[in-house]
Amino acid sequence: MAYDYSDLITQAKNWAEQLSLQKRLQSAQLQAILDFDLRSPDSLFQDQQARPLIVAFMGGTGVGKSSLLNRLAGQDIANTGVERPTSREVTLYHHQSINIQKLPEGLPLDKINISRHEDESRRNIIWIDMPDFDSVELENKKLVLEWLPHIDVLLYVVSPERYRDNKAWQLLLSEGAKHAWVFVLNQWDRGVAAQYDDFKRQLTKAGFSNPIVFRTVCLENEQEDEFTDLVDHLQGLANGHTVQALEQLGMEARTADLLGNLTPLQSILSEQDYDGFEKHFQQQWRQTSTTLQKAFLWPIAQLAQSYADTAKARPDVQIWDQWAANRFNDFVDGLIVKAAQSGIAPAPLRAALAPLRDNIENNVREQSELFCRQALINPGNRLQRWFLKLMKFCQFILPLMTMCWVGYQVFRGYYLSALEGLSYLGVEFAIHSFLLVLLSWLLPYFLRKQLQPSLQKSAVSGLQKGVDIALLQAEAEIKQIIDGDRQQSQHELQQLEALIVQCQSSIGSLPIDHQSPLNRMLMES
Repeated sequence: MAYDYSDLITQAKNWAEQLSLQKRLQSAQLQAILDFDLRSPDSLFQDQQARPLIVAFMGGTGVGKSSLLNRLAGQDIANTGVERPTSREVTLYHHQSINIQKLPEGLPLDKINISRHEDESRRNIIWIDMPDFDSVELENKKLVLEWLPHIDVLLYVVSPERYRDNKAWQLLLSEGAKHAWVFVLNQWDRGVAAQYDDFKRQLTKAGFSNPIVFRTVCLENEQEDEFTDLVDHLQGLANGHTVQALEQLGMEARTADLLGNLTPLQSILSEQDYDGFEKHFQQQWRQTSTTLQKAFLWPIAQLAQSYADTAKARPDVQIWDQWAANRFNDFVDGLIVKAAQSGIAPAPLRAALAPLRDNIENNVREQSELFCRQALINPGNRLQRWFLKLMKFCQFILPLMTMCWVGYQVFRGYYLSALEGLSYLGVEFAIHSFLLVLLSWLLPYFLRKQLQPSLQKSAVSGLQKGVDIALLQAEAEIKQIIDGDRQQSQHELQQLEALIVQCQSSIGSLPIDHQSPLNRMLMES
C-alpha cells in the first residue's frame, strides 16, 4: 500500500508539474497537488515492517499536555509552566531500543528534546509532546505542522475552561481524517459533568460518532481519574496490526484529499469547448483572409507592373505591410480570447502562435516572389503556351513548305518549257511566290505576337497565387496548433481520469469493525 500510495502521489505530481510548466492550468487544486505531502509515520524509520506506534499530545496553552507526559514518565521530561507560551519545543519519549533514523526535514535540532526509558511494557510507543498550537509564537505552530504527518494517534488535550479553543479545533477539523484521535479532558478536578457532555456533543458534530474521552487530573497528589485507562487503551493499540491499519487509514485519508483536488480539475478539463472554438476559428479566418486579399489588390498590381517593366520589385511597395500585420495580430488575439472563453488554456496557444506572427510576413513575401517568377518564366495558361508553341512551329514550317512548293513549281515550269518550247515563268509568278512565302511566315508571327500573354497579368496571377498559398499555409498551421492542443488536452484528461480511478480504488479498502475502539477514534468522512 505504501509503495502504491507513493507511486500514485508521484504520478499526480508529475502530471500537475507538466500542466503547470506548460501553463495549461492554473488553480488552487493544481498547486495543492504540487505541494502534496508524501510524509508519513513510516518515513521516520528504515525498517517499516515493525515500527512503534507514534502518539502525540496536542492542545492549547495551559491545558496540561506536558504534565500528562511527565506523569506518564514518572519524572519531569517536558517543560511545564504557567506563562504563555508554556511549550516551545518537541519532546520525544521512547524506549532506548528505538532509533529514529530520519527526523522531519527543516526542523531546528535545538527545538527537539529526546528522553529515553527502559520500560519494556512501553517499548512499542513513541510519546511526543507537541508545542502549544495556539501560541503567539508562529514557530510553535510551524513545529506542530511539521510533525503532524508523522503521527498515528493524536491525544487532543483540553481543559474545562478551554475545550472550545477555536485554533486547535480548526486543526482538528482540517486534519481529522488523517489520524486516529483520543480526547483527554484534563484538569477534571475543576470540571463539571455538563462540560464533559458538551465536549462530547461538540466532537459528535465534528464527525466522531462515539468519541473516546478520558478525564484526567494532573496534581501532585493525583485524584482518582482515568489516566490509567488512557495509558492502557493506547498500549492496546501498540501492535503491528493496528499500526499497519493506522498507516493505511492515514494514506487513504491523504488519497481522499488528493482525489478532492483532482476531481475539480477533471471538470475543468472536460468543459473545454474545442468544437465551438474551431468553428469560431474557421469563421473568423474566412473574414480575415478575405479582408487581407482585398487589401492586397493594390500592392499586387503595383508590384506586377514593376516586375513587367524592370523584372524586379519596387522597394517601396510591400504586400504584407503594417496594416496587414495589425489585422492578423487582431485575429490571433481574438482567437486567444475566445480560447479562454471556451475553457481552453490560452497560454500554450499564445506561445504556439507567436512564431506564426513573426514568420507570416516572410512567408507571404517568399511565396509571392516564388510564384511570380514562375509565372513570368511561363506566362499565360497551358492552352496559351501550347498555342504559342504551335505558332512558333508554324512560323518556321509554313514558309519552308511554301518555299518547297515554289521550288517545285520553278523546276516543273523549267522542265515543261524545255519540252514544249514555252516561255519560262515570268515576273508575275515570282511576285506571287514571294508574297505567298511572306504571308506563310507573317500569319503565325502575327498571331503569336497578338496572343502573347501579358507579363503584368502573369505577374499579378503569380503574386496572387503566392499570397493565397501563404494564407492557406497559415490556416493549416493554426489548425494544426489547435488540433495539437486538443490532443494534448485529451491526453492530460485521460491521465487525470486514470489517476482518479487509482485514487478511488485505494480508498475504503480496509474494513474496520464499527464497534471496535479504533473505529471510535476515527472521524467519519
